[in-house]
Amino acid sequence: MQYFVGKNSIVREIWGKSDTILLIFAGASAEFALNKAVDWLYSTGRLPNDPLGRLFSTVSYAREIVFAEKSAAFKAIDSISEIHQLVETNRGKRISDWAYRDVLFMLIDYSIRSFEILERKLKYFEKQEVFDVFLRLGKRMNLVDLPKDFEEFEIMRKDHLHQNLQYSIYTKDLYKQYRHHLGIVRYRLLLETQSLITPNKVCIYLHLKKNSLLSPVLPIYKIGKIISLDVFFKWLILPGPYKQKIKSLDYKNF
Repeated sequence: MQYFVGKNSIVREIWGKSDTILLIFAGASAEFALNKAVDWLYSTGRLPNDPLGRLFSTVSYAREIVFAEKSAAFKAIDSISEIHQLVETNRGKRISDWAYRDVLFMLIDYSIRSFEILERKLKYFEKQEVFDVFLRLGKRMNLVDLPKDFEEFEIMRKDHLHQNLQYSIYTKDLYKQYRHHLGIVRYRLLLETQSLITPNKVCIYLHLKKNSLLSPVLPIYKIGKIISLDVFFKWLILPGPYKQKIKSLDYKNF
């Protein structure tokens, strides 16, 4: 059986752990809120009504593709394309090419950042491997003007961060919804996590602190993983409806 991502790939290791996926989720929730195309996510009403669920589904789709057999992965990617085409048809206009690339770039960047925060620094060829996997996803979606390699991706990623982000009424509303759905304690934890993982440009727009309070806690968390205390920490930080969903993201045979 041929898989979309090889069984020994670093991408499977990254996306086979719920804690790295949680960090990816935190980074994406910040950047989605700032993206100039976020109004597209408001057009269906799903994002403001259930921002955590909407963002979680985006991350979950990516994870399913990573572990899918090749034909099943293509089918899932094609399904994502069809959903977006339907939204475009209903709204009577196309989603900008750069907006599609932004989401792809987020998945690449936060995959690398999350693993390096919680595990170890990735070697260059491993970063290239992460890039290659999501490049194949982007090509299947017929995205245009994609970078040819990881080096070009880094340049384009910086350009996108400078050109495609802004603090808007949607940003303000989304963070209001985050706070409402998470509660004050978990909301503050989200902000600290976003401060830890997001690029400087995102931190500046959101007035996030340069140094996260979670940084000194990370060594303790890593030790806790050895004796399975991380399960308790995840239970503590997650709202009830998401506890089982996050637990199911741990993939033991990556």
